Amino acid sequence: MSVHLTSKNFLWHLKSHVRSVVRKRVGEVRYSNGTEAHTLKIAERIKQKKSEALLGGGQKRIDAQHKRGKLTARERILLFCDHDSFVEYDMFMEHTCTDFGMEKQKFPGDSVVTGNGLVNGRPVYVFSQDFTVFGGSLSSVHAKKICKIMDQAVLVGAPVVGLNDSGGARIQEGVASLAGYADIFQRNVLASGVIPQISLIMGPCAGGAVYSPAITDFTFMVEDTSYLFITGPDVVKSVTNEDVSQQELGGAKTHTTISGVAHKSFANDVEAILQLRNFMGFLPQSNQYPAPIRESSEPSHLDVPMLDTVIPPSATSPYDMLDIIYGIVDERDFFEIMPKYAKNIITGFGRINGRTVGIVGNQPKVAAGCLDINASVKAARFVRFCDAFNIPLVTLVDVPGFLPGVTQEHNGIIRHGAKLLYAYAEATVPKLTVITRKGYGGAYDVMSSKHLRGDINYCWPTAEVAVMGAKGAVTILYKGKDDIEKREAEYIDKFGTPFPAAQRGFIDDIIEPRTTRWRLSRDLDLLATKKLQNPPKKHGNIPL
Repeated sequence: MSVHLTSKNFLWHLKSHVRSVVRKRVGEVRYSNGTEAHTLKIAERIKQKKSEALLGGGQKRIDAQHKRGKLTARERILLFCDHDSFVEYDMFMEHTCTDFGMEKQKFPGDSVVTGNGLVNGRPVYVFSQDFTVFGGSLSSVHAKKICKIMDQAVLVGAPVVGLNDSGGARIQEGVASLAGYADIFQRNVLASGVIPQISLIMGPCAGGAVYSPAITDFTFMVEDTSYLFITGPDVVKSVTNEDVSQQELGGAKTHTTISGVAHKSFANDVEAILQLRNFMGFLPQSNQYPAPIRESSEPSHLDVPMLDTVIPPSATSPYDMLDIIYGIVDERDFFEIMPKYAKNIITGFGRINGRTVGIVGNQPKVAAGCLDINASVKAARFVRFCDAFNIPLVTLVDVPGFLPGVTQEHNGIIRHGAKLLYAYAEATVPKLTVITRKGYGGAYDVMSSKHLRGDINYCWPTAEVAVMGAKGAVTILYKGKDDIEKREAEYIDKFGTPFPAAQRGFIDDIIEPRTTRWRLSRDLDLLATKKLQNPPKKHGNIPL
């Protein structure tokens, strides 16, 4: 049956349709208004949380931090990274502890700021502990934030820098905070030799917190405001009855001069961070990158006449090996590592024709440049870092031997000296050696000799390569005989020269001191494509 649409029916259907459309549109408007309101509310909440995170523990605690002469965690990052390059992660994370009323004390980001940025235009991952939030103590969330950037740094091949300012494990969280430390330690170990890891201690660092910096490649400190120790002065007093201050126990002076735990110290936060930026320029991004090259304004093909006058006429007179180092590096720019510890050996980074090199040199000004326990350990770890990160080694030799004495023998000079021997023998990077004066005994062997796969070995005309000095040798060879002075002169004439070593091919050339810089520059270019691999193995067993 057909239905005829009359004008009356048509109007009724039209009105129904209009009412339906109107109801639908009104509902959409209401829904739209509700969504916009919700979005605005969330946006306002995000803004508020970010503001809270930027304030850390609050203005009062920030002021207290400044009063102690320290920058805040965020100020340190802004100074360290290139302008407007820092990208923050996990600003909204909060601790999950509900014991001891901790659920009522929460700060966005908790007690550490993490992320990545550029330093001198190159990517770096960084974490900066915030002392204004629970004293910078490490919570499980704090640890997760650090672990996240460490994992990413290994994945992309970029250094990790830790700006440490923490009271240690967060006691309220108990074992969870200890687990957080262990998670960080594990990543430190796996990243070792893969990416550079640098710790800058800018406040307290106690208990378990000290082990992560100890595993990293370099540890720097700020004088008067930072310290490292396993147990604080109060515990030391209760256990050993010794009265000691925080600075005496674990301050920058202690660790840069006595213990060797720290590699260098700086006067304040600003100097420390600016020097750290400079230091980063010497390092490659990871073990997959070659040593960085920076354009040099100083020509590398010219003689350096001042090098001809560094060695004094007397074979027993001291001189400063730093004078030679400044003469061969670009623009006298040398970043010394551990300058206040084991001063009888020098280690540090410089550039030759723009290319980063690691430099090891005996220091005749201190203990005649003898190798002792501390010098051997200091140089061995530096050599292994350079080898791990493809940084060529330049070794400047003036060594009369290993330091004799009951104390050295009883404290293990044999195994500690073997560390340096092991490090040089294991290294596969380009190795250039210059014997400036003495190269005696086993110490000659240890200091990157040709026998430990040295690539290029030079002697200056003043060099003496022998088993020992003339006086000691003659005393043994001609014991009880007359004409000792005459026999000493004969021994010096025969063995106190570079000729015996050069005649046997242990020395590639006897060179004029003034030519050293351009020769090393030429050799570094030649050896840039060097390929050498050690036998396959899980790892070696370095003497400990």
